[in-house]
Amino acid sequence: MRTLDQLLRGVADPTQPLITYYDMSTGERVELSTVTTANWVAKTSNFLVDELDAEPGTRIRIGLPSHWLTMVWILSAWNVAAAVVDHDAQIGVSGPELQADEPHRVAASLRPLGGRFASPPPGFLDLGAEVPGHGDHFVALDPPEASSLALDLEGERLSHADVLTAARPSDARRVVAPGALPRDAQLLVDACLGGGSLVLVASATSEQISRVAAQEGGLLS
Repeated sequence: MRTLDQLLRGVADPTQPLITYYDMSTGERVELSTVTTANWVAKTSNFLVDELDAEPGTRIRIGLPSHWLTMVWILSAWNVAAAVVDHDAQIGVSGPELQADEPHRVAASLRPLGGRFASPPPGFLDLGAEVPGHGDHFVALDPPEASSLALDLEGERLSHADVLTAARPSDARRVVAPGALPRDAQLLVDACLGGGSLVLVASATSEQISRVAAQEGGLLS
């Protein structure tokens, strides 16, 4: 594998869970298989290209917490040969706090199942309203190359080849608390390459995270 847009296609059993998300403050639990994740990534990739004019080298700032949508957006950026960055972006993704100043601003309500905002967010496109209507299949006209920029976060620039070289493929079901975006990106790559999966547990105490790990048969990380 030379580029990160191939990650989901390389998963041995796409019917198994890839990303599971818990929010202990609301009781939400969302589980996405690789097939379902790929569906969301295709729709988001089409949205990026058709509505936001994303192209190779476009810089996307993902201002979301550790969440299943964050993983979808990381994969979607790589799918369209864009880079995930924390500065100088053309596209800014915000949560419900609506904080972004990029030329293209989109927001996620973070409601269960990717639901839309109760009323349109002023100055932003509502991901919950925009993305679901896009196609379930995506073919990049200009796919990324091994040298394409994948991440520009916290002062470190990594190409697709750099991220893949640094990967530690894991077949574990890893249970993690919210963390920084570079960590989330690397965990996602490791899980896809190794046939593992991620369980993200938000708004939880250490005891709750341990309980989820036991329920999910996961490894605390």
